[in-house]
Amino acid sequence: MQVLITRPREDAEELARELQQRGFVPVLAPLLSIRRRAGVVPQLDGAQALLLTSANGARALAAATDNRNLPVYAVGDATARAASGLGFTTVGSASGSVKDLVRLVSDNLDPETGVLYHAAGTRLAGDLAGRLREKGFTVVRESLYEAEIASELPLPAKDGLAGGSLDLALFFSPRTAAAFVTLAVEAGLASACERVAVYALSQAVSDALSEIPWRTIRIASQPDQESLLAVLDADRNDDGDGSGA
Repeated sequence: MQVLITRPREDAEELARELQQRGFVPVLAPLLSIRRRAGVVPQLDGAQALLLTSANGARALAAATDNRNLPVYAVGDATARAASGLGFTTVGSASGSVKDLVRLVSDNLDPETGVLYHAAGTRLAGDLAGRLREKGFTVVRESLYEAEIASELPLPAKDGLAGGSLDLALFFSPRTAAAFVTLAVEAGLASACERVAVYALSQAVSDALSEIPWRTIRIASQPDQESLLAVLDADRNDDGDGSGA
């Protein structure tokens, strides 16, 4: 059973390993390419902790500084694993959304102890800094990377849709989902999506996919990779084909 992965390549490769262990055949077709911004030096003076809202942020921060001693607070488990793998010594995970990260930080840190450094991209999902400022924290946010959208549907996605070999597709962000819809329509392959079951990280991701037909759309109970894969596992156990129908 073939599963389309549209995540940036480094994230897609990790997810592909998870899917292979489950017996699926991953088809990588990244719709975003990650480019680290040259010359940006993280301003960590006076920081009491680091905030990470994506694995890409973890990788960009690790490439920009040798500091691995400040505690890290990550939005989800995949981001936390990335930070730990890059040598950050103290890593906590909110295992959820920006709201969960705000709660984790508020429960464990004192606003008077120092600023919080958010390693971010040029585009943000959720107002992490604003929510923490409401709690009395000072947040320094720097854009260490940017994600560029593909100009056309990658060939593995085109071939899979045109040939009818794709069974499932996983989407993790509204931006990627919206880009896929636009590029699939431009390629004349929107109707081919009727054969594909979609697994979306959140309702916002599902909404971004709604302009073209799908066999079915399933949504994770929590906005993290583990929850999305749990829905996939449950559907496969229920009906043996992962369709969720």
